[in-house]
Formats: sequence, C-alpha cells, structure tokens
Amino acid sequence: MRGLFPGRFQPFHFGHLSVVKWALERVDELVILIGSVNDSHTLLNPFTAGERIEMIRNSLVENEIDLRKIFIIPVSEILISSMWARQVMSLAPKFDVVFTRNPLVITAFKECGIKVIVPPSFNREKFSSTKIRKSMLSDDKTWEELLPDSVRKFIIERDLVSRIREIAKSDKQ
Repeated sequence: MRGLFPGRFQPFHFGHLSVVKWALERVDELVILIGSVNDSHTLLNPFTAGERIEMIRNSLVENEIDLRKIFIIPVSEILISSMWARQVMSLAPKFDVVFTRNPLVITAFKECGIKVIVPPSFNREKFSSTKIRKSMLSDDKTWEELLPDSVRKFIIERDLVSRIREIAKSDKQ
C-alpha cells in the first residue's frame, strides 16, 4: 500500500519528519508531495521547490529512512481544491491513502473517493513552519532547534534566513 503526504514544507521540520515516520509504519511506500511549487521568494513560500526537495531528502537520509520507500514530487497549486486533488492523482504515483491534517485537503480527497487518515499533531504548537519563519525574521535562534540538523545546516549554508529577511523589507524603508 502507498500513502501520500502533501505539504508546503516551508521549511521541513521535526513535525513533518514525525508524520513521515508515522505514515511509514502504516504503508509500504510514501509519496511526499511538495505543494505550491510555482511560488517562492515570498514570506509564505520563501524556499524553492528544489530547495525543499533537498531539505526533505537530506533529512530522510540523516534519519536513516529508506529512500527506496519514498517518492518526493513537486506539484503546482490550483486554487480549486477538488481540481487540485484530481491533478495530484494524475501526476503522482498511484496512492491508496492520504495523510493530512489540512481540512481542505481532507475534503478534496474524500470527495475523490480517496481514504484520508489524520495523523497525530506531533506537538503542532511547537513545530509550525509559520512560527519557524517568524523566528527567522527576528534574531531569535529558536528556529534552529525545531529542524533536523541537515535542514538547519542547509538553510545556514545557503544563507536562506537572509533571503527571508530581505523579502520582508518594504520598498518604503
């Protein structure tokens, strides 16, 4: 059986990693679907699809997850949820179940007849990409402890925090 785990992964953090491990206890293979690939260099989506693919892959290798069980695919956004779900079904390797907590994604896949399993929250209050990006905007370094080492190093080595801070500046400054 194969599952699908969709997300933006901006960035990939310990909560995401926990869902991957949890899902792999329930399926033989997992498709990690990177959404919003047509958007980058914004406060909501600061990282490119390629950067997120590298972050995820590096984290899986670091955590000794068998990459033979993983597909990582990028998919563009369609703002009509039911059309997006059908697009995913046509572009992704065939899957039997979707792992998500997102209400829109749950509804879209259920309407397409796909089984949805809601994973545990895995300390969602702490592991939130939105909070991590906000921490990066300030001089608060707490974001570093919320990411797998390989993701933290990737962001630091490529100076991606500076990108986020640059994006946040107003042209009126």
